[in-house]
Amino acid sequence: GSMNRGDQEGHSDRLSDADVLTSRVRGVLDIPFHQYLGVDLVDPGDPAAGVTIPVGPRALNNVGLLHGGIVTALLDVACYLALLPFLSDEEAAVTHDISASLMRPVQAGPEIRIAGTVIRRGQKIAFLRAEAYVEDALVAVGQITKSILTSRPKTSD
Repeated sequence: GSMNRGDQEGHSDRLSDADVLTSRVRGVLDIPFHQYLGVDLVDPGDPAAGVTIPVGPRALNNVGLLHGGIVTALLDVACYLALLPFLSDEEAAVTHDISASLMRPVQAGPEIRIAGTVIRRGQKIAFLRAEAYVEDALVAVGQITKSILTSRPKTSD
């Protein structure tokens, strides 16, 4: 599969067990903004394969094209899903830098498909990229940097 891409700096491919990973993916899909847009997995068996949304009224700007901010958000979501298998159960990741190039306007109609790739997963930082397609046309690319956070065990006072 697509999990072996990039330099993982000695991290094993799947640190999360399947149940934790499934729960985390479900948490992403359950975010109200994602539900509103109709975010769905390209392949439910492989969340890193990316997401799709219908390009309809909920995703359009005032001139009837796919809203660039929504595309940017989805590039970020796809990268997070690609990174999840490389995070331990105690780790989370937050975006601290995102750059998106919107290369083609997208009309209402077909769905947009976005997939992320882990370029490098270091101790505290992950470098990722994503591509968005409508049919076979590349419409946007993104480069994302995420900070990896480790939850500390709770101490009782």
